[in-house]
Amino acid sequence: MDSGLLLSFLAVDLLLVCVPGADWAYTIAAGLRGRSVLTAVSGLVAGYALHTALATAGLAVLVAGSPRLLTALTVAGAGYLVWLGWGVLRRPGVPGAGAAGGTEAAVGASAGRVFLRGAAISGLNPKGLLLYLSVLPQFLTTGDGHHLPVPVQTATLGLLHMACCAAVYLTVGALSRALLGARPAAARAVTRTSGAAMLGIGALLLVERLATL
Repeated sequence: MDSGLLLSFLAVDLLLVCVPGADWAYTIAAGLRGRSVLTAVSGLVAGYALHTALATAGLAVLVAGSPRLLTALTVAGAGYLVWLGWGVLRRPGVPGAGAAGGTEAAVGASAGRVFLRGAAISGLNPKGLLLYLSVLPQFLTTGDGHHLPVPVQTATLGLLHMACCAAVYLTVGALSRALLGARPAAARAVTRTSGAAMLGIGALLLVERLATL
């Protein structure tokens, strides 16, 4: 692929990833509640790996062309965000909460839940699917035998998006923990804000999709 095209996609993608949303909210909330930021971000990236696989296989276009399937995905993802955001608002937690004590099995189970929640947030987020449908195709090159096959180009751009997500979200998680780790009151307020953001984004997605029915 053309290096200039890759750099252009990287610039656009970084701009989109740096806009705070549900992924940011989950990363901050996980870090401030004593969960592993790396585990949370790994889950989010795994969700985008699913989007990349779907786009590479051409299934993303199929989903976009099926209003019922897209509606089902939107409702499922939005409902999950609302449920998760409400849980964060009810139990905002403080830095380090839940990190000490408990058995090794409990810690492992907690890490598994953090990973799966992250994968569900990004994997069920229709906004992520639309990014692969509306932004990524603009950087694909076709009609010339000298270019890589479209599935290979799609996978390459998808991997770049996953790398951007990992870099930005790990930075966000590390900075939030470092800046708020010794400030329980501020950390609790930020966690509540993150929960409210997840709840609000989920509710907005529900309203947007149901309004089109």
